[in-house]
Amino acid sequence: MTRFPAVFVSHGAPNLILYESPVREFLAGYGDTLGRPSAIVMISAHFVAKSPILTGDLAPEMIYDFSGFEPELNEMQYPAPGDPALAQRIVDLLGNSGIEAGLVKNRGFDHGAWVPLKLMYPDADIPVVLLSVQTHLGAAHHLDLGRALEPLRDEGILVIGSGSLTHNLREFFVGGHSPDADAPEWVAAFQDWVYGKISGDEIEDLVDFQTQAPYARENHPTIEHFLPLFVALGASGENSSVERVHVSGDHGVLQLDAYQVN
Repeated sequence: MTRFPAVFVSHGAPNLILYESPVREFLAGYGDTLGRPSAIVMISAHFVAKSPILTGDLAPEMIYDFSGFEPELNEMQYPAPGDPALAQRIVDLLGNSGIEAGLVKNRGFDHGAWVPLKLMYPDADIPVVLLSVQTHLGAAHHLDLGRALEPLRDEGILVIGSGSLTHNLREFFVGGHSPDADAPEWVAAFQDWVYGKISGDEIEDLVDFQTQAPYARENHPTIEHFLPLFVALGASGENSSVERVHVSGDHGVLQLDAYQVN
């Protein structure tokens, strides 16, 4: 069975799916690049809980966790099946790593999950399980989550962290920044720092991004959109390499880079 990469993608606003842009074009072709996995484990920045929980429904519903966007977004569907057995297996894997986890029912696909999945795998015929993030536990905890998930990659399962490389919505909406502009200096500095740490395999420095990275607080006033990156990095395993597979050239203060762990 093919060993699948673990990936981090930036999902952008819900209406990313409606309009042509470099990141939409990237995501729309990325599924073909990766190939078809046997299942997908998605860590979405919009699924926040006090402890790790996995979605345990056979047929997850849609969550339209936004307002003020185009009304057609509230009609979109992504009817991918769930996989309760896989969800329980992940609970067991996390438990074996000393991380207590559980299952949750009646928790559907938020836009951090269905927007990139609808572009990457539009047929919605691959089982999907969502795993929550824990913002109060920080980056090192999410690196450990990824390490526990690493064996799944040898079973053809795709681990996707879905967040955003930078995520300051206040600046985006009221800071006078054009969404089509280049990244301002304080955003580019953070973006370049992250790339340097990942390409230099300085992951422990990256874990301390809140104290070490330039303009860390300005780029992530809250950290839930950055934490899925650490799950993907944690799932690297031995003899892995990490590459940046998409560089966001627009979207101003919201930079939408993607990374792939091979």
